[in-house]
Amino acid sequence: MPRRIKITLAYDGGGFHGWQVQPGLPTIQGALEEVFSAIDERPVAVAGSGRTDAGVHALAQVAALDLENPIPLPNLRRAVNRLLPHAIRVLSAEEVGADFHPRFQARAKLYEYRIWRPEVCSPFDWPYVHHFPYPLDEDRMIEFARAFEGEHDFTAFAAADDRDALGRSKRRTIFSSILERAGGMLIYRVRGSGFLKHMVRNIVGTLIEADKGNLADVAVLPPECGPTAPAKGLFLVKVEY
Repeated sequence: MPRRIKITLAYDGGGFHGWQVQPGLPTIQGALEEVFSAIDERPVAVAGSGRTDAGVHALAQVAALDLENPIPLPNLRRAVNRLLPHAIRVLSAEEVGADFHPRFQARAKLYEYRIWRPEVCSPFDWPYVHHFPYPLDEDRMIEFARAFEGEHDFTAFAAADDRDALGRSKRRTIFSSILERAGGMLIYRVRGSGFLKHMVRNIVGTLIEADKGNLADVAVLPPECGPTAPAKGLFLVKVEY
């Protein structure tokens, strides 16, 4: 019987076309499946907690797979990291019940978006922040961030998705939505039951729009979102079970 393995991994998404396998394109899921299939000498499917977009990073993404190879887990982690691109690292591996699914059993996810405010952005920070040195009413943005908390229909904040044809609800519950200043950085942290395609990046774009007088009432969600913020400032921080 194969073992069900849960892995936690970090990755720099800048060189990948997102999580999901795409023919002929480098993806996180594709790299993982190639490595685990080589170790198990058979095709191995890797399921993730969600599909991060092209260019989005992860500090602690969660995935699961079935493995027949009896290799001890510490040795498995070391072997996988030797074979993976350096931009992807498996942080931990543990054996879980056969019914564990990283997406269906997730209770909450925490995302963080980083906006660099000073005029000059270091080339070593640039790949991981949205550089926005222009004037902003940060107090208004901080107040507006709270409006996203609670259960809402986030249709206006979702990009078109290939799963739209299934007619699934786009109502989501946001447990916390907080924008804070930390040195030269504006950091937006949002924790919710689940997120739609481009949802966090669209929320950030809308927060930026709040400074431009385009929103009459920052206590309620607008009917349309602002421009989608760049992917490179977004990090999946944690998945809760």
